[in-house]
Amino acid sequence: MTIQELNERSRLVFRHIVEAYMQTGEPVGSRTLSRISELDLSPASIRNVMADLADLGLLYSPHTSAGRLPTQQGLRLFVDGILELGNLTEQERTDIKSRCAVEGRTMEEMLTEASTMLSGLSNCASLVIAPKTDSAIKQIEFVRLGVDRALVIIVSANGMVENRAIDLPPGLSDSALREASNYLNAKLTGRTLQQTRQEIQDELDNHQAQLDALTQDLIAHDIASWGGGETLIVRGHANLLQNIQALEDLEKIRELFDTLEVKRERIKLLELTEKGRGVKIFIGSENNLFSLSGTSMIISPYQNSQEQIIGAIGVIGPTRLNYARIVPMVDYTAKVIGKLLD
Repeated sequence: MTIQELNERSRLVFRHIVEAYMQTGEPVGSRTLSRISELDLSPASIRNVMADLADLGLLYSPHTSAGRLPTQQGLRLFVDGILELGNLTEQERTDIKSRCAVEGRTMEEMLTEASTMLSGLSNCASLVIAPKTDSAIKQIEFVRLGVDRALVIIVSANGMVENRAIDLPPGLSDSALREASNYLNAKLTGRTLQQTRQEIQDELDNHQAQLDALTQDLIAHDIASWGGGETLIVRGHANLLQNIQALEDLEKIRELFDTLEVKRERIKLLELTEKGRGVKIFIGSENNLFSLSGTSMIISPYQNSQEQIIGAIGVIGPTRLNYARIVPMVDYTAKVIGKLLD
């Protein structure tokens, strides 16, 4: 169904109900709507229109109220046919650019700041799917954090810095860490991990690398785990939970975030953004990932200089979130990130 299939009176009533719902989250009654001068309709006439809209599957009446709320189908019709997107002010654009682009940040720090910023501006939860790095490596260094932990610092040829905390084999010495670093730098400098992964693995399997057993264990573990896919950054969980009163709804939201942490769901999410360019809006159960939680997601991919989609950024909120404000915000932030990553 399209919005053009509704007559003008039905469109007006429908628009006012949805807009009121987005502001308050409460059902809207005929008496409230009759006070709107633009409608110029009696409560009885409005009730008839509301009944027709309910028959079309666009509105429903909660059992606790005589008012109406939009259904998921109704929200989709509103977003596709009536919603007028706002424009970011020049100050908002400048703020987004400056929050993201701070000198000396690693890629993950920049994306984390972008996610935190979107969460704050939208008062919702935000997420960023960070790209897997497959550029040539300039340098690798191990820094011991404790007896059994170390930080791996990976500097790419394009200037990006990635830090990973890893577990160390029991009994690994500082000299063995240096040995691992020297070996990997000799193999990887100027090449991508993908190009050399099998070569290093073959050397280790055939005992051709002149390394002690613990050093080989460390390198074998790292080669298997590095470059393993996208990283998910989520901020603002509390924004999504603050208005939830029913315990079962709280559990649904927790399940949503647990699901998002699973790598295969991240990949599905990224694949969804690749089906056509630009911002995507998923309302409620339109996306299986959100079917139980009763939330909506606005998400946009970001691209590299070759126009390849390498990640995505978005906002998760209640189905009544402010689409008109958040859609351009997500869209612009995705474009800024793409330019900064280049």
